[in-house]
Amino acid sequence: MSIAVRSHRTQRRVGHQVRIWAGVIVCLLFLFPVLWMVMTSFKLPKDIFTVPPTIFFTPTIETYTSYLQYADVPQRMLNTVIVAFGASIVSIVAGAMAGYALARIRIKGAATLGVLILASRGVPPIALAVPMFLVARNLGLADTHIVLILAYCSFLIPYVMWLLRGFFVALPKELEEAAQLDGCSRMGAFFRIIVPISLPGIVSALIFSVILAWEELLFALVLTNNFATTIPVAVAGIAGDTVNGANWGALAAVGTLTVIPVVLFALLVQKWLIRGMAEGATKG
Repeated sequence: MSIAVRSHRTQRRVGHQVRIWAGVIVCLLFLFPVLWMVMTSFKLPKDIFTVPPTIFFTPTIETYTSYLQYADVPQRMLNTVIVAFGASIVSIVAGAMAGYALARIRIKGAATLGVLILASRGVPPIALAVPMFLVARNLGLADTHIVLILAYCSFLIPYVMWLLRGFFVALPKELEEAAQLDGCSRMGAFFRIIVPISLPGIVSALIFSVILAWEELLFALVLTNNFATTIPVAVAGIAGDTVNGANWGALAAVGTLTVIPVVLFALLVQKWLIRGMAEGATKG
């Protein structure tokens, strides 16, 4: 084996190791704030602001037990699940059909229509929140799950539509033409052929939609008061407690409880998520 070949293999091996360690370091940088939040949630108040920071301490669940009822965490967590999944499912159905129409059906001005729908994502949410609140109050829908679901659909549907349009454009038209020759209508071909083939992309869009809806704060803060309040509003309330000051232990505990369902959901569907992202990168 020549010296040049051995040198090239050594460089490739070193480059591979450098990429692995760079990935590990980046992951640790992203995970460190989450790890610190979880550690803080198990500390006593006297251990949170010690200098230097306390790494080894006696863990306690006192903060969890006290704030689960004080901040009404179970009910607000249930509200968040209802609103996040409800808005995501509605957005997937509407966004997938809109994305399919833009990708397949010849509509005059379809490109302009798609750009206008995408441009609606550029409107500041606060400019929409106040009119939505006035309309919801006049209709008697303020502080309900349905008004929050509809509000979230206003920013989820454009996102889902453009994400899935790339999947639909990449699919061969012969699949639908063959289905229509066998007697399927266009809608039948969409639901029986296109949707099953695009399932990885649809599931990926659903995951990202749930995450976006789960962490949304502004609409939940403006459109709800008590009954349909979500968990981000509870976190904001603890952080902005003007009477007792921010309780950092409680903030970390509720923040940890907020993150756990999303992480479990992502781990549960990670196979679909990775597959959808990979196919989106090659097809989109």
